[in-house]
Amino acid sequence: MSKIQATFARLQTAGRKALIPFITAGDPDPALTPALMHTLVEAGADIIELGVPFSDPMADGPTIQRASERALAKGVSLWQVLGMVETFRATDAVTPVVLMGYANPIEAMGVEAFAALAQHAGVDGVLIVDYPPEECAGFVDALTRHGLDPIFLLAPTSSEARIASVGEHAQGYVYYVSLKGVTGSGALDIGAVAARIPHIRASTGVPVGVGFGIRDANTARAIAEVADAVVVGSRIIEEIEKSEPENVCTRVHALVTELRRGIDAAGGKT
Repeated sequence: MSKIQATFARLQTAGRKALIPFITAGDPDPALTPALMHTLVEAGADIIELGVPFSDPMADGPTIQRASERALAKGVSLWQVLGMVETFRATDAVTPVVLMGYANPIEAMGVEAFAALAQHAGVDGVLIVDYPPEECAGFVDALTRHGLDPIFLLAPTSSEARIASVGEHAQGYVYYVSLKGVTGSGALDIGAVAARIPHIRASTGVPVGVGFGIRDANTARAIAEVADAVVVGSRIIEEIEKSEPENVCTRVHALVTELRRGIDAAGGKT
């Protein structure tokens, strides 16, 4: 059982849902990323999604695009992101870390080399937005050989064939995009999400996390009542943008604590 799978099993036994916050590695400063990761855990994160900065993040809205631009301006590369995970792992061997990003940096490094280095750094799962499940059998094989969970996106527009394809490869969890569009856009339709989740969960056989459009404790609670995990990214990045380096961890801690309270208020409902 992987670290991610063990986390979901533990939470299910306790009747709780997972909080999965997202930050972009290197934003607002590379030296702060490991500290921010620890802050997320202290505030109640169960799994961390760590974004790999990329120059053309097509699935991300303006907020996360700006985070990538800030990190890239400071020279953050995939190599450095792996180093940040390794630094985090020096004092946290428990919390699962998922790298989320795009194919180009991995292709440049080499799929096999990436999988080996990610395992060595302490990565637990990988979500690559532009690797469709139908075309990435080699990538999935490399990840699984190195003990990494391949994680995939599904959306309201996903066909039955795409859901079945994800079900063949997905491990850890599936990330269900609750909105049509990019991150940080639109308003949640909780009813539509609730209607979709049981089918995805049954078809893929892994927990389902829901992201896009979750901005506060109330929306986090509503999603936690129907999904296995709540994923929050843009709202956290906005808090980072509004912060100074000396108070960024404090402000992020306060926000994530609020999200955690909302999720826990949902109890173990499914």
